[in-house]
Amino acid sequence: MKYIKYNDAYNFIYRTFLKVGVNDFSAKTTAKGIAEASLRGIDSHGIRLFDHYLNCFVEGRKNKNPKFKIIKKFPCLISLDADHAAGLAAGIKAIETSIKITNKYGICATSVYNSSHPGALSSIALRAAEENLICIAFTNADNLILSHGGTRSYFGTNPICITAPRDKKEPYCLDMAQSKMTWNKLNMIKNNNQQMNDFLAADISGITTKDPSKAKSLYPIGDYKGYALASAIEMFCSIYSGMPFGRHIYKMFEVPLSTKRKISQFYITLRCDGVISSNKFISSLTKMSKEVRNEPSLKKQKVMMPNDPQIKISKIRLKKGIPLDNSLCKKFKDISSKYSTNLKIF
Repeated sequence: MKYIKYNDAYNFIYRTFLKVGVNDFSAKTTAKGIAEASLRGIDSHGIRLFDHYLNCFVEGRKNKNPKFKIIKKFPCLISLDADHAAGLAAGIKAIETSIKITNKYGICATSVYNSSHPGALSSIALRAAEENLICIAFTNADNLILSHGGTRSYFGTNPICITAPRDKKEPYCLDMAQSKMTWNKLNMIKNNNQQMNDFLAADISGITTKDPSKAKSLYPIGDYKGYALASAIEMFCSIYSGMPFGRHIYKMFEVPLSTKRKISQFYITLRCDGVISSNKFISSLTKMSKEVRNEPSLKKQKVMMPNDPQIKISKIRLKKGIPLDNSLCKKFKDISSKYSTNLKIF
């Protein structure tokens, strides 16, 4: 197993994007987003997507130099035409715009359309928490959730992410898809010739399978509840923005990399002092977090708040580095050689 430091991973990815003509904003936000995801242990949405994102820029799915267009029909309700930008770049642009409006009016809702895969939503939503704001984020995705009572998928994994500031601590962060596992993680299992547990994925007939090569859909969390939540997120993202929905969304890995996917995102940002003071909100959330962590726990376990596992992993990886398996290490070396970008692994 090889390792790469977080800053080295970011610089390698950022400079390679620049080499293929990606503008500075898109290169920085996308590189930071996927490097940060790996730092936090979200490997399925981290640096292993680098070569895919790079090829999407080269082939034209992701616009290297998007012309963002902000439409403001109402003071606190805006939309962002992302011009097929990288999803992370579009998301950060939306958050930056939302922050300004929220600081003035207390709340802002932002619909993003003509976007692409946004990676881990936490890499976007945490930017609002860093500015002492609450953020609720959604994105749609290609259909992968097994429909309740059905034999195939209709809705995507459709993640939701909620972030909020805490006192002198890492922010609260809930970041979850509506499936029991991600498709990218399934691909990691398949590439390593491993098997899965039952009721994580279903085959072409809608029957559970342990063989990742036979998987056609993913089981939702909470059965009907996860499936239902995915439908609500589809409404906020696809229906609200007029973008493709459900089975009409092009699949991430099954269409040419020149094909625009027209992914949608939706963000709500709020000031913490809408009812009580910001200090009271932050101190109360911090107190609640401490109390939860001190709850009685099972042997050899610990009660955790959302984001606690990611905080723990990020501290370890900041010191030790982000792990690279042999396949990913080879891809990085090939990219470094092709684009003459400095790569530091150990």
